[in-house]
Amino acid sequence: MTDSSVALPDFARIIARATTLRRELHQHPELAWQEHRTAATIRARLDELGIPWRACAGTGTLATLAPRAEGPHLAFRGDIDALPIHESTDLPWQSTVPGRMHACGHDGHTATLVGLGGWLKARERDLPGPVTLLFQPAEEGGHGAERMIEDGAMAGIDCIYGWHNWPAIPFGRAVCPNGTVMAANGTFRITVSGRGGHAAQPEACANPVTTAAAITVALQHVLSGRVPPQRPHVLTVSSIDAASNATVIPPFAVIEGTIRCARTADRDHLYRIMAEVIEGTARAHGTTAHFEPLPRYVATVNHPGPAAACRDALRHELGEDWQDTTTPLPIMASEDFSYYLQETAGAFALIGADDGPAHQPPCHNPAYDFNDALLAPVIRTFARLAGAPVLPAGSTPAPPASRPSTAG
Repeated sequence: MTDSSVALPDFARIIARATTLRRELHQHPELAWQEHRTAATIRARLDELGIPWRACAGTGTLATLAPRAEGPHLAFRGDIDALPIHESTDLPWQSTVPGRMHACGHDGHTATLVGLGGWLKARERDLPGPVTLLFQPAEEGGHGAERMIEDGAMAGIDCIYGWHNWPAIPFGRAVCPNGTVMAANGTFRITVSGRGGHAAQPEACANPVTTAAAITVALQHVLSGRVPPQRPHVLTVSSIDAASNATVIPPFAVIEGTIRCARTADRDHLYRIMAEVIEGTARAHGTTAHFEPLPRYVATVNHPGPAAACRDALRHELGEDWQDTTTPLPIMASEDFSYYLQETAGAFALIGADDGPAHQPPCHNPAYDFNDALLAPVIRTFARLAGAPVLPAGSTPAPPASRPSTAG
């Protein structure tokens, strides 16, 4: 990785404060729509920086710099919620809340955005257009982006950028493709109803357990036999609940799982095929099944212009060899950043975190921890996208004279 800035005392202070903030947030994780302490901490930091803000969607926060600048209005998003996972890192800044942790790096995304605010505030007069920082709640399944949009977060925004740290990509590498970067997702719940009874008299029963097993196997054949192999799909049965005991056939069983598709339309098509398979399998076993498809996030689809601008900024920051070519795309995880990209032009990048064993556990793992070494390069990358000076006056190379094109 190349360092695109001189070691400035003020930048060093920004990174030090961002690191402290990141670890403070990590110690006090809050779940979706419960991020009250987190929101208060963010707003206090913005007050210290002299950046005006307003609450948005409850625990969300919008902060805007250079509101009267005449150029395109850019936005940068950071998510703030944690997960219901018990941390196992034993780090000095580990979660102090049992059963909750920042297992996806939203603490780092938030600290990055606050650090970016500090850098941009000191150079606010140099910004060619307004910049809004979106601190968004409830990314983890809570549709927080949708609520932010409903509360006016995207009003007047011409282009939006976001990112996610990614432990499966080496540190110093990243991906930011044109088109789909992360999949559409959904979950499902299948309730199989049968006729319970004595396990020694299966002929007098309609066993929902064997039906659930048959449905699980049948669904695995859906991808191989009913879906074009050129289109990436994932269908995972992750839970079967049919509590009983060795001599009792229960009256019902519940199956749950998830699907992921590179195209949002494919998700809806897959649900229709699943409904046919589930109904037919249940009928063949003398049972009935109620299928509940639960769509969640649409695919995260980058706009070509902003994606190209983001790639150029990453190249300046990370070097010519910045682009990771081994990660299969699209990533089959999902992001509610997709809501913003339906509203306006923008791009989302995955930036590598793996610089050794401490930062190799994947997101949503109890041993995961955000890599604080990402704070500086991501702040500089976003500052470049915002058109802010990345170097002090008189240094070379010169700061960008204007922002890259935001055309989609």
